[in-house]
Amino acid sequence: MPVAVSIAELADALTMCGFAVSAIDPAPAVPDRPPAEDDAVLDLEITTNRPDCLSVLGIAREVATIYGQTLSWPALADAAPGDDPLPVTIEDDELCPRYAASVATVTVGPSPGWLATRLEASDVRPINNVVDVTNYVLLELGHPMHAFDLERLGGGELRIRRARPGETVRTLDGETRTLADAMLVIADAERPQAVAGVMGGADSEVTASTTRVVFESAYFQPVSVRRTSKRLGLSTNASYRFERGADIDAPVRAMRRAQALLAKIGAGTPHGATVDRYPVPRDPVHVPLRHSRISRVLGIDIEPAFVHQTLDRLGFDVETTATDDDGPTWRVMVPTHRVDVSREIDLIEEVARHHGYDRLPSTFPAVVRPPAPLATPIEQRRLARRVLTASGCSEAITYGFIEETAGRPFLPDGEEPVRIANPLSERYTVLRPSLVPGLVDSLVYNRRREHRDIRLFEIGHRFTAGGGETAGLAIALTGAASLEHWSGGERETDLFDLTGIVDRVCDALGVTPTFDADTRPELVAGRTSAVRATAPSEANHSPVTLGYLGQLAPPVASARGLPAAADAVYVAELNLDAMAQVAVDRRAMVAAPLPRHPSIVRDIAIVVDATLPAANVRGTIQAAAPDTLLHVREFDRYEGKGVPAGSVSLAFRLTYRAADRTLTDAEVQRTMEAVVAALEFTHDATLR
Repeated sequence: MPVAVSIAELADALTMCGFAVSAIDPAPAVPDRPPAEDDAVLDLEITTNRPDCLSVLGIAREVATIYGQTLSWPALADAAPGDDPLPVTIEDDELCPRYAASVATVTVGPSPGWLATRLEASDVRPINNVVDVTNYVLLELGHPMHAFDLERLGGGELRIRRARPGETVRTLDGETRTLADAMLVIADAERPQAVAGVMGGADSEVTASTTRVVFESAYFQPVSVRRTSKRLGLSTNASYRFERGADIDAPVRAMRRAQALLAKIGAGTPHGATVDRYPVPRDPVHVPLRHSRISRVLGIDIEPAFVHQTLDRLGFDVETTATDDDGPTWRVMVPTHRVDVSREIDLIEEVARHHGYDRLPSTFPAVVRPPAPLATPIEQRRLARRVLTASGCSEAITYGFIEETAGRPFLPDGEEPVRIANPLSERYTVLRPSLVPGLVDSLVYNRRREHRDIRLFEIGHRFTAGGGETAGLAIALTGAASLEHWSGGERETDLFDLTGIVDRVCDALGVTPTFDADTRPELVAGRTSAVRATAPSEANHSPVTLGYLGQLAPPVASARGLPAAADAVYVAELNLDAMAQVAVDRRAMVAAPLPRHPSIVRDIAIVVDATLPAANVRGTIQAAAPDTLLHVREFDRYEGKGVPAGSVSLAFRLTYRAADRTLTDAEVQRTMEAVVAALEFTHDATLR
């Protein structure tokens, strides 16, 4: 039985069902009709996944379901008998799976007051009774239509085809538009007469002298309409609906509604049957729905009768296929107007909406199985974030497209940047080849706001023509490494701070890095290292380059707006994809007993060439010593009196321990002699 509700109650009901009511305006007075006591125009915000609600009928279906009513359809004309009134050919059934057309004899004139008023209330300008009927059907049923003047169609036929390169069409807004071959058009035997799904052509426009029209009602591929609309810079009520997904079963129904309206207002009569070209009919979509699954997802037991009735009123065909202790299982046929429903969870959402989100309790879902492990890249990045945050860095998120001048210093030799076809502005013309430019710009932004001590990192993707898309991690440091304190002065950030952070990240991700001297044009010579590592299973292979670290060259920093007198900026960038290839899984924790035997420590000081990296010396020591050498650490570096020019004194501390016994001094001494011999042979070192 019908129910009476106020506009405020209706607005509240729609809001609770997931719709945003943005405005309630007074309804305009309709000529020749008594005024309604409680009437208004509701302005609703419809999400992009619900094109079925871009119509009065779609909202009425929701309201009928909310109040348990049966939806009343508007009157449709009976199917007219006869032959096809004109030839219609679909040449591209991928972009146009269905096309319907009909011919009518019309008398063009102004629309009756009630029809024109309803259009105006919906912000649609009345034009004439024929065009107004197509717009009325669009607003009422949600399916766009168009009317051609039959006498102005070349050859008296319609062809649905792709545009030919260089073809043009003058649209109803008076603009001449050049078409691309990817665009679908409605053409006659000679030229395009409409841009399919977007706007009709002015050459076949219905005018006061029109006596016979062709009504068009079709289904166009949403992606095709969206691309065409965007490329032409032309958005219309029709394209707004087609690009979100129309109802493929609606074309003939919309045609019959238009014919009924023509008869109602005395504007015309059909001539011949409706042409319906549907080359490959689509099979209906069936989705299984379990009552037990609804209870698990929503945390409440909803009556099966409510589920069945709700889905039935929304237009779904519900069939019970099985019943057991957990409740019934249904086979639900999805109506063609619900393009957003394809899975069981979509049906559960419909049940939840109409049951009321506010009535769902706050419950924890039952845990029936352990959670699936995270994908390796996700876990890798989460761990890197934790380590970097613990190191005092803050995460930055920058744009994936940058200014060309910012990215060019970071491009591989001989490569051009990956350009954006439709950049937002001159500042965002290329995809970033590196994460560092974005971090540098963020650093400059902070410095200009009197924030001097900065530690930033970012995890994201880089793009190059040669390497494609890769995942990367970048770090940028500047300012003080430690704040000024009464116990000692502050210390400026240096290259070793950055090296320590990179080493800590690599260790957490299961990578043992080496830092080798390197040169890069965007970094300062002599303060640049390449980060490399070798997979344990490929110890005899060449190391894999994981990235780099160093001091940003002052000209590069100045070009991004950093003052010349500003503190040095240190940057690093690692390839996360490459790190995953050489990483060891360190997630499994292994408990080891405390050592039972004491360790023995020996110090050694050697004089070597000043250009020799300490890492090379450390590697030679480790290679010459047996397994009893636990670790090597350099603790002193000296240049000056007593050391020849061009040389440097390096001091190392070597720690020995055996797992099964206490080492003797004689054993350690033999090892030290082997280490000294290796250093003398490999690096021409001398003991101090």
